[in-house]
Amino acid sequence: MEDVLDLYAQAYDETCPQVCFDERPCELRADVREPLAMQPGQPLRYDTEYERRGSCNLFMFFQPQAGWRHTKVTQHRKKEDFAECMRELVDVHFPQAQVIRVVLDNLSTHSPSALYEAFAPAEALRILKKLEFHYTPKHGSWLNIAEIELSVLVHQCLNRRLPDTPTLQREATAWELARNDQRAKVQWSFSVADARTKLSRLYL
Repeated sequence: MEDVLDLYAQAYDETCPQVCFDERPCELRADVREPLAMQPGQPLRYDTEYERRGSCNLFMFFQPQAGWRHTKVTQHRKKEDFAECMRELVDVHFPQAQVIRVVLDNLSTHSPSALYEAFAPAEALRILKKLEFHYTPKHGSWLNIAEIELSVLVHQCLNRRLPDTPTLQREATAWELARNDQRAKVQWSFSVADARTKLSRLYL
């Protein structure tokens, strides 16, 4: 826990960016009847009946100090999907960084071995040399700031019926671009000193 909190307290450094990473399942649902259009004094109205279209996964990359985020929709959240996200982080989003400090939870897919299962050993090692993993403790995933940004995404964008993965990605990307234009950040205030006081039972 203190490792993650100490990381959050460090000053912004563009050569060593902090990136919080998380994911959530998303249910896909389609309307079976066209919604009734809005009218003066009357909001858009949906039928209570809908068609289930399965589920998918949404990854969230969030750099809280810079107000940057990126969403990626996939069919699954397997080790191969995680490995591809880490490759994109290194090669696409932060190619100039010396090292990327990634905050993530202890999900079984979130491991260096995932990259070796997805890529050739030399490629896996190349990617891992640019990554520094900081894991939240067990039952402490709330320490991952990406969870906060996912909550914002759900309330502002995903709290409605989305029928398929292209629609979900299109809507999430539109939300992402607007938030990035605003450079919306999270002001994290929980510190190591707070943890030692308020969560002292965890140090026993």
